[in-house]
Amino acid sequence: MEQTNDTVIVVKAGYRAIGLKWEGTFAEAGAGGIRRVHEQLQGRLPEIPEPASLTHFYGLSYHAYPGSERFIHYAVVESGDSTGYVPEGMAAVEVPTMSYAKCEHTQGQNIDRSYHNVYDWIARQGYSAFRGEMTHSEIYSMDRDPYDPDPEFTIMIPIEK
Repeated sequence: MEQTNDTVIVVKAGYRAIGLKWEGTFAEAGAGGIRRVHEQLQGRLPEIPEPASLTHFYGLSYHAYPGSERFIHYAVVESGDSTGYVPEGMAAVEVPTMSYAKCEHTQGQNIDRSYHNVYDWIARQGYSAFRGEMTHSEIYSMDRDPYDPDPEFTIMIPIEK
């Protein structure tokens, strides 16, 4: 059966997010590195000042170094706190207003295929993936099991004309 992922363009207003930083390779991420960070964020949620939502969190991925296989992943919650406070051992990230190609990855779908479908859709619409540091964002339910081998989440790819 062919997998389809309905994709739409959304504009997300800029925001400040607070959470945990992880750096590694795709192989290290696949071996569970990011899952542990997601679990830690869920346990440390009460420390984050003025969370905008208690129902979801973001996984923000960035290029670590030009030409490197390493990337940086932030497991974060949007924060309305304006004091600049960041709990010890956490990081703050400023995400600018951006346009995204957004789709839902559902249980039973292949994650690589979902991403491939979104990138194909972006190209067909005459856009390209954003050429900045952020490569993509994922939105996860706060109560999800980070070790679920068949997760559901929202994929958000920053785009530009």
